[in-house]
Parts: sequence; structure tokens; C-alpha cells
Amino acid sequence: MLLHLIDNIDNSYFNSSILRCLLALLTALILTLCCGKRFIAFLHHHQAKGQPIREDGPQSHLLTKKGTPTMGGFMILGSAIISVLLFGNLHDAFVLTGIGVLVIYGAVGFADDYLKVTRQSSNAMTAKMKLFLQFSTALAAILLISHYTPDNYRFILNIPYFNWHFNIGWLYVLFAMIVIAGASNGVNLSDGLDGLAGGLLSITFAVFTIIAYATATTLSLTELPSIPSAIEVAVMCSAVIGGILGFLRFNLKPAQVFMGDTGSLALGAFLGLVAVMLKQEIILAIAGFVFVGESLSVMIQVYYFKLTHGKRFFKMAPIHHHFEQSGWSEVKVVRTFWLVGLVMGLIGLSALL
Repeated sequence: MLLHLIDNIDNSYFNSSILRCLLALLTALILTLCCGKRFIAFLHHHQAKGQPIREDGPQSHLLTKKGTPTMGGFMILGSAIISVLLFGNLHDAFVLTGIGVLVIYGAVGFADDYLKVTRQSSNAMTAKMKLFLQFSTALAAILLISHYTPDNYRFILNIPYFNWHFNIGWLYVLFAMIVIAGASNGVNLSDGLDGLAGGLLSITFAVFTIIAYATATTLSLTELPSIPSAIEVAVMCSAVIGGILGFLRFNLKPAQVFMGDTGSLALGAFLGLVAVMLKQEIILAIAGFVFVGESLSVMIQVYYFKLTHGKRFFKMAPIHHHFEQSGWSEVKVVRTFWLVGLVMGLIGLSALL
């Protein structure tokens, strides 16, 4: 909406792009900070019992987290989408697809959160139904953005650091679906401690904002896939970062609100979509190393439990609970995981060199 006004104020592509990213971030941040307390009060009023806490989880959570409202992801999604509507190019297919993924995955997460709160159960929507909705939405998004991706990059798998590109044909569609749905579930599994998922998401989206900007300009020293809409991806990522930073004001220990599936499923899926848009799925696995580790820890735990007929590989999964059960404080786990996420994010960024 404000895109043409900004371009008229400053015709420099470099400056106008930077300006849009900054304005998108600041707008989402301010909206979240200004509306946060009222929205949390609204959630408290309608969620008397708050998010149900796992009985088999860390016992400290039963005392400190019980009664805390969930669905706080609405704060992030709402502020980010409004910011994108203001500063994004609404004629761009990537922007419309990004908004669509946030809305649809957010709706799936909301349905799951709502059922959990009303039934006071940690299990609500069936796994099969959730996966079906995730993969079908991912398929639609991939087909749409593939149509607007240049032919020579449409189905490529980019290997960073070596500057290798492999055209894997329609197999790429399946691969990209797994990336989007996998990222969605990886972030969801990481959302178990105050501020953990939000901090990690801020770092990873910051990495992809820089990559998106480098893709759209000549900032990178290495060859990157030519994606015409890359700058719009940078604007969307900036808006999401602003929403997350504002949300962290209310989500750091002791959390006043949880992100819930409403936020974690949508933001994880959008992160995967961004990687697919920029053809940087491998960098997502590197910069999002903690999300990958959380998912693998659950897979290992389930497989080992079945293989050994009841024994556990970790003290508890996802792996952040393993460290809690090993005597680490919640704050120590969160800060350590943030540090790991930051280091891996910098390693991911080194692909630009």
C-alpha cells in the first residue's frame, strides 16, 4: 500500500528496500507491544484454565505454567500481516502466497489450540488430520511460487558453499513440501520453554532477511539463485521479526502468554516457505539446526522406545526437556539453545562469502 509512496520519496532501490524492511519491522514491533497486554487480558478472560500442561512433562511446569493463556501467536501473525499489507508489494505472488500460508497454518494451529483449551487435553486434532492440512497447503503454495520462479531455477536444489545446482524435476515439489511441513513441526516442537521458539525464530528469520536482500542485490560475494521477488521476501521476514520481538516482551520467563500452535505451526511453515522461495533449503537446515535437532530427538526417542520395548534414549523429548531433567534451569536451556542457534545462523550466513 505504501510501496509507491516510499519509492517516490527515494528512487534509490537500495535505500527504498532497506527503508521498507525497517518500517515493516518497526510497525509489527510497535503493534505487538501496544496491543499485547489487552490481547493477553482477552485470552485470560476466555481461557480460564489456560493451556493444558503435559502430566508427563517436567514437574516444574505444572506449577509455573499452569493457567498461562495460549494462542499468543495471533499477536505475531496479526501484526506481521498488517505490516506486510502496508509495506509489501501486494501484486507480487510471493507476498500473497506468504500471507496465505500464515493465515491457513495459523487457522490450523488455532483449531488445535482451541480444542486443547476447551477439552483441557494435550492432544486435540489428530496427527493425520494435521499432517494432511499441512502438506496440502504446502503443495498449493509450492505450485504457485514455482509458477512465478524463473524456469532455470524452478526445480533446482541449491548446494551452498560449493555453488552447485541440481535440477531434480518434479521431485523438488515433494522435497519442498517436506521442508515446509517439517519446519512447521520443528518449530512447534521447540515451543516448550519460555522464549525458546521466539528467540530461535528471530535469529533464523534475521539470517534469511539478509540472504533475501543479498539475493535481490549484489551484496553477496558468491552466486545466488536469481529470484525477482527476493526483496519482497526480505520485507516479509522483517515484518515477522518485528512481531516476534514484540511477542518476546510477554513470552520471556515468566511467560504471560504462550505462542501455541497458532503461532508455531504458522511461523515454522512460513520459515520453510521462505527457504523454498529463495532456494536455500540447505541453509535452513544449518541456520535452523536447533529445530532440526528437536525434531530428530523426538524421532529417536519414539523409535528407540519401540525398539527396546519401553526404554528411553533421552530422559525426555523434545531434547530441551532432556536438559531440564538433567538439572539445567529453564533459563540456562533457553540461553544455550539461543547461542547454538546464533552460531549456526552465522555459519549459514557464511555461504554468502
